[in-house]
Amino acid sequence: MARWEGNARGRLERAALDLFTEQGYDRTTVAQIAQRANLTERSFYRWFADKREVLFGGSEDLKEQLVSAIEAAPADTGALPTLLAAFATAPQAFRPREFLRERSAVIEANPPLKERELIKLASLSEALTAALVHRGCNPQTARLATDIGIAVLRLTAARCMADEQADFAQVLSTSAADLLAVAADGIPT
Repeated sequence: MARWEGNARGRLERAALDLFTEQGYDRTTVAQIAQRANLTERSFYRWFADKREVLFGGSEDLKEQLVSAIEAAPADTGALPTLLAAFATAPQAFRPREFLRERSAVIEANPPLKERELIKLASLSEALTAALVHRGCNPQTARLATDIGIAVLRLTAARCMADEQADFAQVLSTSAADLLAVAADGIPT
């Protein structure tokens, strides 16, 4: 095995995604992933608990990035603007767009992976809510802002995946404006 090659985690992620795409998630083994990445199974398990986690390894990086950005926001910033400012920093934790597209296709084709994606999203939501509460936001406001913010983030991600030229910050702003327009339209007068 060529242990001197760098970026073991990235190589494992790429190998896994390629194999999941080529032969399906269920038919791919950890041994095959490690072999494709030119690493040992032991090396795989240093980075990931199981083959599912190879698709979700970046979720912790994203969570850390967003919580740090929330903590760094000016104290007088409201809950939703704080989240939107934090989301603007998200591309720092993203994998390349093509990788994310392939990852999304593998997840969509496998119900257990879709469930895992929802669990990871719930974990992110809880961390964002806790970060807002830690800043002094009341828990109900923090939860509502997070739910709204996650909706904006998901819409932004979908739009950016669909448009190769999309600028994340611009799309984030448009998505937030769209959400506010929908919310305003739904308020009875």
